Amino acid sequence: MWRARCLVENYAAAMTPDQIEGPCAWTGSDLVRSDRWIRDLEPEHIGELESALSSVEGRGLEWDEIIAEDFVVPGLALLIEDIRHELEDGCGVLKLRGLPVERFTEDQLRKIYFGLGVNIGTPVHQNRRGELMRFIRDEGAGVGANYGQIEQATMADGKPFLSSYARTLTNGALRHHTDRTDVVSLLCVRQAAIGGSSTICSSVSVMNQMVDRRPDLAAELFEPYYRSRHGEESDNADDVYPLPIFGMQDGRFTSHFSLTYIEAAHESGAVPRLTDSQSEALALLLELARELSFEMTLDPGDVQFLNSHVTYHGRSPFEDDPTAGRDRLLMRLWLCMPNNRPLPEDHRVLWRHVESGRVRGGIGPGPVDAG
Repeated sequence: MWRARCLVENYAAAMTPDQIEGPCAWTGSDLVRSDRWIRDLEPEHIGELESALSSVEGRGLEWDEIIAEDFVVPGLALLIEDIRHELEDGCGVLKLRGLPVERFTEDQLRKIYFGLGVNIGTPVHQNRRGELMRFIRDEGAGVGANYGQIEQATMADGKPFLSSYARTLTNGALRHHTDRTDVVSLLCVRQAAIGGSSTICSSVSVMNQMVDRRPDLAAELFEPYYRSRHGEESDNADDVYPLPIFGMQDGRFTSHFSLTYIEAAHESGAVPRLTDSQSEALALLLELARELSFEMTLDPGDVQFLNSHVTYHGRSPFEDDPTAGRDRLLMRLWLCMPNNRPLPEDHRVLWRHVESGRVRGGIGPGPVDAG
């Protein structure tokens, strides 16, 4: 720990709080006042997506059989390159607006969304069931039994401790976190009657502010925290691994964080209890994430893209009204990006590959070959 602590304290002593500069270091108020993260689908883009859909339907392809060579959209090439660049070298956040979801069936939307996805990056599996696309919606009271819970541990409401995967499929709030992928993407098909906004912040700015206010606590986050693979990869909460929350490699920052995985590891009793400093560092991280975030509301037809290395995202609670057609439904892709950044060697335990340009991330069977 001494080496990492000295490193961060030296940063704080020698540099300003915005030690990592550039468009990835933003505050919520910065993005609210900017439109650099918004792109619109033009009529010619939509026409090309419809043409590509007709082609794959004519060939009888299922959505998960589509590769980039099947879903040909040359007119979107500049937009796709712009999306990749903004996510990796820009602010790390992008909303693509204007897909006319009301024109299509759910199966057609899957094909369009997956076809767009394989042109932007490589979809990777989101759980050990091998799912490449997940419907994100409230699945009711049985999510813990279906997707993981720790019976002997309870949450604040007295119910069993739900895995991170299970919590995503409720209508409750989600704390700021990252997903195990270079880029997480959501297509909004229907929005809830009340709530369900994304809360997004720059993890770079969180780190910068922490170094400025409490360099000792920032140093803690450059050291490993035990996480559990419970729910996503394992039925056992004591299947744990060590991973730092902050990392730097070749001048590029990365953060991988989910408090639920850390809590699950410690609920299992398989790892030492968190020290007071470790707990304080986590509390400050979440406080800063809330302080620096902004809310993004997705309307039907919006596609959200977030670079997991430089952003944290959460969700406000929501209420559905199915009778009014306001039952929240999002489609989710995890994308490995062709222009992704290098990661520290100690991140291999989670990402499998840490070199830039490698297909990595995801859970379970491994990446799909997207051509």
